[in-house]
Amino acid sequence: MARPLSRRSLLQAATAVAAVPALSQAATGRTPVTPAAAAAAAAAATAASAADVPSAWTVRPFGLEDVSLGQGVFADKRKLMLDHARGYDVHRLLQVFRANAGLPTGGAVAPGGWEGLDGEANGNLRGHYTGHFLTMLAQAYRGTKEQVFADRIATMVGALTEVRAALRRDPAVLSVAGKFGNAADQVRGSYQYVDLPAAVLGGASAVTLSVWVRPTHDAAWARILDFGNGTDRYLYLAARNQAGVPRFAVTTSGAGGEQALDGTAALPLNRWSHLAVTIAGGTGILYVNGTAVARNTAMSLTPAALGTLKNNWLGRSNYAADPVFAGAFEEFNVFSRALTAAEITELQSHRAADASTGRGDLASYAFDETAGGTFADGSGRGLAATLRRTWGGPSHPGFLAAYPETQFIDLESRTTSDYTKVWAPYYTAHKILRGLLDAYTATDDDRALDLASGMCDWMYSRLSKLPEATLQRMWGIFSSGEFGGIVEAICDLHTITGKAEHLALAKLFDLDRLIDACAANTDILDGLHANQHIPIFTGYVRLYDETGEQRYLTSARNFWDMVVPHRMYGIGGTSTGEFWKARDVIAGTIGATTAETCCAYNLLKLSRTLFFHEQEPKYMDYYERALYNQVLGSKQDKPDAEKPLVTYFIGLTPGHARDYTPKQGTTCCEGTGMESATKYQDSVFFAKADGGALYVNLYSASTLTWAQKGVTVTQTTRFPQEQGSTLTFGGRSASFTLRLRVPSWATAGFRVTVNGRAVPGSPKPGSYFDVSRAWRAGDTVRIAMPFRTRVEKALDDASLQTLFHGPVNLVARSAATEYLKVGLYRDAGLSGDLSHSLSPVPGKPLHFTLDGTEWTPFAEGTEDPAHAYFRRAEPKVVFGGRDSGVANPAKAGGATLLDEIWAGAPFRDKEALMARVRASVNAWVSAGLLSRADGDKVVATAGAASYKP
Repeated sequence: MARPLSRRSLLQAATAVAAVPALSQAATGRTPVTPAAAAAAAAAATAASAADVPSAWTVRPFGLEDVSLGQGVFADKRKLMLDHARGYDVHRLLQVFRANAGLPTGGAVAPGGWEGLDGEANGNLRGHYTGHFLTMLAQAYRGTKEQVFADRIATMVGALTEVRAALRRDPAVLSVAGKFGNAADQVRGSYQYVDLPAAVLGGASAVTLSVWVRPTHDAAWARILDFGNGTDRYLYLAARNQAGVPRFAVTTSGAGGEQALDGTAALPLNRWSHLAVTIAGGTGILYVNGTAVARNTAMSLTPAALGTLKNNWLGRSNYAADPVFAGAFEEFNVFSRALTAAEITELQSHRAADASTGRGDLASYAFDETAGGTFADGSGRGLAATLRRTWGGPSHPGFLAAYPETQFIDLESRTTSDYTKVWAPYYTAHKILRGLLDAYTATDDDRALDLASGMCDWMYSRLSKLPEATLQRMWGIFSSGEFGGIVEAICDLHTITGKAEHLALAKLFDLDRLIDACAANTDILDGLHANQHIPIFTGYVRLYDETGEQRYLTSARNFWDMVVPHRMYGIGGTSTGEFWKARDVIAGTIGATTAETCCAYNLLKLSRTLFFHEQEPKYMDYYERALYNQVLGSKQDKPDAEKPLVTYFIGLTPGHARDYTPKQGTTCCEGTGMESATKYQDSVFFAKADGGALYVNLYSASTLTWAQKGVTVTQTTRFPQEQGSTLTFGGRSASFTLRLRVPSWATAGFRVTVNGRAVPGSPKPGSYFDVSRAWRAGDTVRIAMPFRTRVEKALDDASLQTLFHGPVNLVARSAATEYLKVGLYRDAGLSGDLSHSLSPVPGKPLHFTLDGTEWTPFAEGTEDPAHAYFRRAEPKVVFGGRDSGVANPAKAGGATLLDEIWAGAPFRDKEALMARVRASVNAWVSAGLLSRADGDKVVATAGAASYKP
């Protein structure tokens, strides 16, 4: 049944109407769209757009559906990720959610890694990757409109809706085929067990415990049964002890007093096994599949010695750290006598009810039930059993997660980090929340919005009860208290629901120490976990949008400036071993675990969000740097249906080879990598909020459909292989200012023509260049921006450098594990361009050779060892290929004579260069750093040399 049109559907419809240019009556046979109707449609589109973005934004982005990618590196990388999005089995992602809710998993195998129970830190982050995947699907659908992505979203949202409904109810049996009839299955990750009445053992002085089990996991100490009062008085039967074999034990004095029976072989997984324990006359016997495998003639303890026990469980241990049994139960019987070996043998082929033993006289559960959460007792004693969760159940009906609520509860009293106990539960909640919101935005599925809203209702119900001091402590704990970009997502939800509780919830994530320090422009980042804090500030900017509180925006603005460039590597990445070090230490932090990919993803989000408020070109300069280098280079250039093939760390050490299958898989960086590769077009174009200007931020093959204006803008380019771009206008005529970003690296010129005529003006690198006119279909704008080759020096070591050609970071392909020594001044041009020292590789754009080593774009997703940084070595003073024979002197800080001379570039002509040479030589001679004779040789060599532009 089709859902009614939502508010978002109506907004999208209004936008679509405005995008349709007027058609003639002759062409359509209908009344033509009048100017008034077109204006009304445009006004509707404007209102729709305004309703979708905060009023504080002075520019607004276009939707992914409004900008399509053309052929080029972005489309190629996206295609690889779209193939992964189409091919990966989403039921594997849903497995951990369904298991947590006690629902059938359909045989699906969880992805493993961070998304599985056996992954890092016990899988305590599971569920996060599903949120990332939903976001990827939503972005893929918006960008391509392929139905397969919408269908997969619907499958996931439907399943999550069922999961939440199941979590709201008491557990219900999962009935499966058993040895004789039905059996009760306990899915691993469901944390379910069977609770038996206290009278189950009946104080018997002799006993037989008989049960059929089909274990599905080999965890040690998972209990088949455990009857006891905590960890002092109990009896248990474990499927596996530390040696991997079954163990029965009984004690009245804790673990040290256990009287035990240990098996001789492991129970097979996924096969039915029968276990029985008999105790009588001081002798205990353990049977496995009818064979006596252990006998203890000193077993003096019986149920009578234990007395009435409080906890009588199938599948759960009285030791809280032990795992819950995963597998199926059938035919659990308790007899008040020790069965004979012959009777145990008979139970191998018969149900107790059909055997000479009859059903257990103390308790008997066949597990024939196919519904509900109680199991009938066939002993005649009326001891019905109940299916329960170890953690009880959610504190609020909006709870949704792939694990119990226990991590959230633990965090509230935790004072130190331990990710094996609590691993960023609100971070995981953010990923799920974000995925649901993106699913709603893409498909108008109201179920996704209901799930998202419910999650926030649940979080508010928990956090609003906590004292302020508790919240501050929680959010300040490394890893355990990490909450990612949840504030941004909650604010986005608030714009849709308008619920006051949702805005109040967003403010409960204030980390005052961080906000106040950054608002005061006090740098306290040294020692902080980078990716734990970057997305916080994107959320705080959104809180500024919702509340008008200036400290949120000011702190985010100042925070950005503390990272860029002071903790930024040339590729745009930040962090070493996931943490920040002292300000301006770059060379001193380079290692194999630099530049966590998530950090670049989140800095891009923060940069564009800040740009919506203040159109500082530096934000888009950074965006280009990180997108065209680290983000593109983080995606391997090969297909894989099972893995997204995205880096976690990008080591910047010499000869480092990238790892595109990091850690155990399904990591945070693979999640954000899936997102990045399906939204490459999100910041190519922005519009001024009043529609008066169009920002062209990135030069990338793409087509914009600007519904508000009824205009299309097609950007045709092979950038960065091509040093420029062409914009072609279509649709209706419209007047607005075209704002073209002039990259900060564009020092060789930035020339603009409209319909072949040069646009007057002096574009300045690191700014926007305006072209205002009434644009008409067919208008063509050509932008030319010649690339220069330059170096960027590490802030703490001028001799350690990285090489750029225009926006492209070039890396040396070499397996050497020491920094390469590279000289570049020998053929420097008057402009200061170092490209003359590089030799282009024929047929391979943006590939060069230098001293026999190939240099290639960082963006290429290869596994070849590479050098992103090198050691600058200019031992001799050389000009235009002429060697002066003079050693290149250096100052104490490492700056050399040639550094000082070429720092004056560009030079308008050779005479300007010579003036710089003479002035620098005289200063160095006066300082005693260079002899007069050598200085004269330097000047003479410079004068005799020829220079390229």
